[in-house]
Amino acid sequence: MKIFDSHTHLNDDHLYPEAEQYFAHAQKLGVKKIANVGSNMKLNELALDLAHSHDDMYAIIGWHPEDAIYFKAEEENWLRNHLNDDKVIAIGEIGLDYYQTASPRSVQKDVFRRQLEIAKEFNLPVSIHNRDAFEDTYEILKEVDISAISGVMHSFNGDPEWLKKFIDLGMYVSYSGVASFKKTHEVHDSVRQTPIDRMLVETDAPYLAPEPYRGKQNEPGYTLYTVEALARLRDVDPDEIAAHTYQNTLRLFGLEDK
Repeated sequence: MKIFDSHTHLNDDHLYPEAEQYFAHAQKLGVKKIANVGSNMKLNELALDLAHSHDDMYAIIGWHPEDAIYFKAEEENWLRNHLNDDKVIAIGEIGLDYYQTASPRSVQKDVFRRQLEIAKEFNLPVSIHNRDAFEDTYEILKEVDISAISGVMHSFNGDPEWLKKFIDLGMYVSYSGVASFKKTHEVHDSVRQTPIDRMLVETDAPYLAPEPYRGKQNEPGYTLYTVEALARLRDVDPDEIAAHTYQNTLRLFGLEDK
């Protein structure tokens, strides 16, 4: 079994000091490749450092909606200067967060649109953060014609209606440990209805650990348990989920399996 953790944070302070051990453990559990995702200058730089230190690590860089207020000319120039790096596979995580954030919604929308424009300019896919902002996220992605570059709705937690809307835009959908939780019934329904060629898996570590580790610190190796949860929901073998999501991730990010 080969698994690709399409969205994790070994660059996070909780994991970075022991990144080597976490990655070694992930490989033992079948997680062969990972994408470390940034959200601000520090985490972007650490994602790049990890990617350049490991053949099977990649970097996704950008400014998270919580950090949108810090995305100025200097940050945009830094981002542009690193997007031609061979280990940068997408811009992210970008999007909207209407839960609790210091960035006003108007600023979030402006920064989201700006980074989408840059992604289209560099012909890179995007990794989308959406929290309590389905309608505005959808409208902005539709407005910019995201199908030209595609991307992934990271840690998707919407119902089948929203699933179809984002799939129809040309997006992929990634499931995290949330899909393993017993009471996330709408997500379970979405898992069952997701086209297998549009499904990805992730941990979002150190957050959202799947069962049987819910409530504990997450790590990339635990992508295995999300794969197993998706397999149970779709009544298929975990190897099938692993194989499809692995190839889907390679295809979305334009990677070859050497």
